Amino acid sequence: MKEKLRYIIGRCLVVLMPKKAAKLGENGMTIVLNKKLSKVEYLMRDAILNKAKKNKDFDNLAKLHHNYWVNKGDELFVETDDMFENIFLPDWSFIFDKLQIELAGSTYEYKTLVEIGAGNGNVLNFLSQKFPQIEQFIGIDLSVKQIAINKQRFHSNTRLSFVAADVLDWVNEFGEENTIFVTSGGVLEYFTQENLEAFLKRLNNLGKIKFIAIEPIGSQVNFETNSNSQIYGPESSFSHNYKKLFENAGFSIWHQSNVKQDNTEWYFTILGAKN
Repeated sequence: MKEKLRYIIGRCLVVLMPKKAAKLGENGMTIVLNKKLSKVEYLMRDAILNKAKKNKDFDNLAKLHHNYWVNKGDELFVETDDMFENIFLPDWSFIFDKLQIELAGSTYEYKTLVEIGAGNGNVLNFLSQKFPQIEQFIGIDLSVKQIAINKQRFHSNTRLSFVAADVLDWVNEFGEENTIFVTSGGVLEYFTQENLEAFLKRLNNLGKIKFIAIEPIGSQVNFETNSNSQIYGPESSFSHNYKKLFENAGFSIWHQSNVKQDNTEWYFTILGAKN
């Protein structure tokens, strides 16, 4: 009853203050950091997301997520700076040991690694040290501010480059075969299923590609009963059936495992794919 009342109040506020609601969506509000939204804005945010979720308006949700990462991504990266040491290294980095073995058995040389959603650059810098045979490491992120920070912070590592771009556009212009693509901690979860399907097919058409995806899945999602992408969690992002989507796009799966994060409504699926 309490949640229903909050939703009703939020919807009323959206109707009464349409300009404020529009501005909230444009500036980015799908992730809430401490003291970043007022109580009124928080109620409006919940109402906007709940309406989109109820209507299964994937396109609008994806737009709201995009606006957040463009305008507020750098703020979140400051708040989660310890994620590399506390989560990535102990829980997820094993997949790159497996990637080393996978590359050793490949007849193709992979000279480029692209991280989609590079964030603060820590993962890309780590990978440049782990894979000395790879010539260039490209970090792509929607946040212009964060990319500028990364360029300054890692200027001495000449194998790293950072680009502020939407990866869908970047791949269409600069994508090449014999490239490794990586997401770490949740990036593809902000793509609609339609856009993700198109993106993976585009990658497959480039030529030889390897992909490492570390992505969250809602703990209540059951792909056996519904194999399509589903909205989940406090951000109303998307749980995708990654194995199905990669295979439909022409990839084969060489690794998949799940890691549960403590006190969360989701787990992380760790997937290695190749074509």
